[in-house]
Amino acid sequence: MGDWLSARRPRLRAGIFGGRGRSAARIGGLVMAVAAGLAAPASAAPAGAQGPRPADCPKAVTAAADCYTGRDDKGAHYAIAVPENWNGSLVLHAHGGPDLGAHSDPERSTEDLGRWAVMVDQGYAWAGSSYRRGGYGTRMAAQDTENLRKLFTRAFRTPARTYLHGQSWGGNVAAKAAETYGSGGKGAYDGVLLTNGVLGGGSRGYDYRVDLRVVYQYYCRNHPRPAEPAYPLWSGLPQGSTMTGADLDARLQECTGTASPPAARTARQQRNLDDILAVTRIPERALQSHLRFATFTFRDLVHARLDGRNPFGNRGVRYTGSHDDKALNAGVARFAADPAAARDLSYDSDLTGKVPVPVLTLHAIDDPTAFVEHEAAYRATLRGAGRDRNLVQTFTRENEHSGLSAAEYANSLAALDTWVRTGRKPTPASVAASCPAFDATYRTGCFYDARFVPKEYATRVRPRPGGHIWPAMTAAPERAWRHVPGVGIAP
Repeated sequence: MGDWLSARRPRLRAGIFGGRGRSAARIGGLVMAVAAGLAAPASAAPAGAQGPRPADCPKAVTAAADCYTGRDDKGAHYAIAVPENWNGSLVLHAHGGPDLGAHSDPERSTEDLGRWAVMVDQGYAWAGSSYRRGGYGTRMAAQDTENLRKLFTRAFRTPARTYLHGQSWGGNVAAKAAETYGSGGKGAYDGVLLTNGVLGGGSRGYDYRVDLRVVYQYYCRNHPRPAEPAYPLWSGLPQGSTMTGADLDARLQECTGTASPPAARTARQQRNLDDILAVTRIPERALQSHLRFATFTFRDLVHARLDGRNPFGNRGVRYTGSHDDKALNAGVARFAADPAAARDLSYDSDLTGKVPVPVLTLHAIDDPTAFVEHEAAYRATLRGAGRDRNLVQTFTRENEHSGLSAAEYANSLAALDTWVRTGRKPTPASVAASCPAFDATYRTGCFYDARFVPKEYATRVRPRPGGHIWPAMTAAPERAWRHVPGVGIAP
């Protein structure tokens, strides 16, 4: 392996997919290749596999690199970049969301490549899948990520090391991929980087959005309105609903005035908003996005993935923080999960903690979307599985979910790579100390707090019965459920 690592980066293997790299694009017509890889609309039905074809790199990729797009045999679009100064290692990216389109979006992976260009600039090859369809499915997304790893190996060469990177819900996907494909002798992956990850799993990670739906409806009475057909709030929306995001935003504004300056809100709007925020512990700036998730993603999860069954429950939960907790708890909607639906969601998305490789996490302390307490859940999960020795968690004094400092991303990947290559486990302090060297290039800042430790997950999200015990799904039931016909969420 050392021979090819010391040579110029490998070209796309001729004869496997019919491509020959950037020079072939220059001679043979790059425009046609790009059109073939990117022109299909997001709603197009899956077609046959399309191997890597040369494509324009996103402008954010400032390093000299060859970029490719294609489609795998499951219908998932993907993007790949191989820099000229390739260091021999590959980063497999798992994107967040989930997106809710019916089919794989050909633009998503290319956009992700531009967003994570810092990894290509650092000398890593990069590959990201758009997944075979939109909608919920953690194991499906993990499988599509693994399929792309195999495709990259066939098209180019086996990387010296392969790292998973997951952002947001993609953190759940990457962690699931590491557990599923990283064990058993020499696994597929050498290390995992999780950034602002949703690491509490599906069976608990969305409970605060369940709480938002019922608390919102108690105060607002407009989702649904009294004159509209009733439906269970856990289903998000009725299956045939034509509500749009703009429609939902209008109802939120009507009830809370959140889009208006405080001085322009009515007294009733302000009290509704104050109560909803205090009870759910959701920051005001993220209220709209969380309500959308609890509406449209819940609809996808319940109707498209679980055949109308309810995976959520809130019986026994006591809501506090409002101006009248007694009235709230007496009037809020209550329901219990369907056991089979709860099992299927747990099997699909909960983590066992049986991760066999080094995992480094990076999380903004004031992340408004994936609360930092997800990290406490993940540490408890690995500790419950006896694998917390494989985990190093780092935190920053940032308040964004979708993007942190480029210097921190570069620094985190370098720290993980050093850990994997040398076996020397870093500390939060050592990771923070190495960041300024990268910031000298990126000038985006280093905001680490090496002493920060997140509080227990249950301090942020009201636990259901058993919610203090981690992992939410241990390896034993996962093995047992694996043999149940139709278990989980269908790809």
